[in-house]
Amino acid sequence: MRRSKLALLLTLIFILSFTSSVFAAEAPKPQIYGKAAISMDIETGEIIYENNIEAKQYPASTTKLLTALLLAENKTKTDMLTYTESAKKQPEYSFYNHYPKSIDVGVKLSGEGVMDSLLLFSANDIAYMIADNVSENSDEFAKLMNKKIQELGLKNTHFVTPNGLDDNTDDHYTTPYDLSVIGRHAFKNDWVREAMAKKTSKATTSTGVNFMLENRNKLVGENGCVGGKTGYTKKAGRCLVAFYDRDGRKIMGVVMNSVYGPNDTEVFDDMKKIIDWSYAAKQVVLTPKDKVVETKKISYKPLRFFGPEKTIEVPLTLKEDVKYYDNAVNKKDVSDPKNKIVKIDNLNIWKLDNSKSVGTLTVKEKEAVKTYKLYTTKSKSDIIKANTGLYIGLAAGVIIVLAVAIYLVLQIKRLTRKRKRY
Repeated sequence: MRRSKLALLLTLIFILSFTSSVFAAEAPKPQIYGKAAISMDIETGEIIYENNIEAKQYPASTTKLLTALLLAENKTKTDMLTYTESAKKQPEYSFYNHYPKSIDVGVKLSGEGVMDSLLLFSANDIAYMIADNVSENSDEFAKLMNKKIQELGLKNTHFVTPNGLDDNTDDHYTTPYDLSVIGRHAFKNDWVREAMAKKTSKATTSTGVNFMLENRNKLVGENGCVGGKTGYTKKAGRCLVAFYDRDGRKIMGVVMNSVYGPNDTEVFDDMKKIIDWSYAAKQVVLTPKDKVVETKKISYKPLRFFGPEKTIEVPLTLKEDVKYYDNAVNKKDVSDPKNKIVKIDNLNIWKLDNSKSVGTLTVKEKEAVKTYKLYTTKSKSDIIKANTGLYIGLAAGVIIVLAVAIYLVLQIKRLTRKRKRY
């Protein structure tokens, strides 16, 4: 009786675990307020969630992620930066407007204070202060921004201002995908990543004024959120870039053109939904292990250095599954033969060993590039087996030749002895 109850309990546990994993894998894509969004594996660059990721959008203050990256690449935490005239002209949210008479042209801030003011308080004047201190002016800084955009290989982004304000221009734009690439590279910078993770900070001017800073990203410190950047203009709607680290696995999300409600919760709810869904998402198999990826024809001489030439087909296989996240963007990329590159390193017919890699298969999905080792099912022994008849015939021929030679030698010796007797 106890055994039957135990068996029933184990069966129920198995069924529940199986069905729960199936439901998790088949969970529908979350519906969000944002008109466009993306989530990406930070380590690999693989797209997990996608929603209008190539749609032109206005980034608002999420632009400051690129401004922060350029600051980190051109200045240090201890460098002193000077508050400028163009910074003073910027509208709210700015230090000059928010804290009247607390900062003015000529006042200095440390690089660390500037970075925290940019990313936590999202100070519009500090963005122009960075532009003027890194470059000659904001126009030259815009050139530097667009040069960086080109270096990242982004074709659907163009920035005009260092703070993302777009009232006077339609030429300051990006896409969720491009912004995710910018954000991913910013996150990889130690200084930018450390600054984004702070919930609060303090910036002190050269005149001794302290600015207490609070991170506008409400998600920082919750459920693995380790940083990000908020943004809003009437044209852009509510925007958010957020970075997560849960048990060592890092995922980032971008939500653009979301709603700005009375409690300002919508864009943060959007981010929670796509990040939770992304962590639960499972990859599907594109190419199973042991399947022949490609077959190479190789010409060789069974006798190695001489004799007739033969051709053999050498299948190339994998010892692990090729997987991807099943969405429209990835499916298009992995279906394109141009994104599957086979490279052969060593295919010497006489050194074939099915336990050693003979090359690689590289699969590309946008910025993500994954490489798998290729193996062959053939080995040197297979070549020998395929030519057994030839080798037997050759051996028989050698034996016959040797036998004839021995016979002739013996006959010559016999004739020689007979000649001597006479």
